[in-house]
Amino acid sequence: MIATIVGTGLIGGSLAISLKEKGVANWIIGVDQNESNLQKAKELQIIDESASLEDAMQRSELIILAIPVDALLKVMPSILDNAAPNHVIMDVGSTKEKILQLVAGHPKRGRFVAAHPMAGTEYSGPEAAVRNLFTQKTMVLCDVKNSDEDALEVIENMVDKLQMRLVYMNAVEHDLHTAYVSHISHITSFALALTVLEKEKEQGRIFELASGGFESTVRLAKSSPDMWVPIFKHNRNNVLDVLEEHIHQLQQMKQLLEDEDYDTFYKLIQKSNKIKKILK
Repeated sequence: MIATIVGTGLIGGSLAISLKEKGVANWIIGVDQNESNLQKAKELQIIDESASLEDAMQRSELIILAIPVDALLKVMPSILDNAAPNHVIMDVGSTKEKILQLVAGHPKRGRFVAAHPMAGTEYSGPEAAVRNLFTQKTMVLCDVKNSDEDALEVIENMVDKLQMRLVYMNAVEHDLHTAYVSHISHITSFALALTVLEKEKEQGRIFELASGGFESTVRLAKSSPDMWVPIFKHNRNNVLDVLEEHIHQLQQMKQLLEDEDYDTFYKLIQKSNKIKKILK
C-alpha cells in the first residue's frame, strides 16, 4: 500500500516509521508546507519521497492528516472533494467535534475515519519522530457509524498491526474526556513553567535544582504552541470547565495552607492517591 502522510512532524513522522516497519505501507509520500521538514524527513528516511497533496492523493490509498486542528479544518473539505472511491482518509487531531461537524453531510464523508492516537512527546518536528511511539497506546476512533465499512476496516487493521488498544467514542464524548486527561495536563504545565520562570529569576538555579519531580511535571511545557493553541481554541468550553475545577482545587489547597489546616490537607492528598488504582 502507498500511504501519504500530511504533516511530517512528531506524530506524522512516527506513524510513517511504524507503517513501514509493521508492514501496513511499503511506500510513504510526505506532504508538508514546511520544506525543511520534508528535507529532514527524507534525510532521516522517515518518508520515501515528497510531493504535492494533489499528486500524493492520486497515487495513494491511505491519506493520514497529521497537522494542527486549524489547518485540518481548512483543508478537509477540499481533500474530501478530491477523494476517490478507494481512498481512506484519516486524521489524528486532538479535537473531533468541529471537524466532524464540518464534514457532516459531505457526499464522500464515508471515506473519512476520525482518529486520535493517545500518544506523543513534548518534542516536535521530524527529528522528534520515534519508533514504536504507538505500541500499547490507545487509538480513539470517533463516530465510526458514518465511515464506510471498508474504510473503517483498513484503519482497524492498521491499529491492530501497530499493537494499539482500540476505543470507540462519539465526538462530543471524545472532546470532553481528552480535556480532562490530556488538555488540562498541558495547560497546567505551561502555567507551571511560567510560574517558575517568573518567580525564579536565576535560571542557573532552575537547572541545578530541578530534579525528577519538577522535570516530569513541567516537561509538557516544551510542547509547540502551533499545535496546542488550536487545540485549546477548538475545545475551549471543555478546557474552561476542567480548568475551573483545577483552579478550585488549587484555591482549596492554598486556603488550607493559609489556615494551617494540615489534617484536611493530609486527607486531600490521601484522596488524590486513589489515582494509583487507575494508573499503575
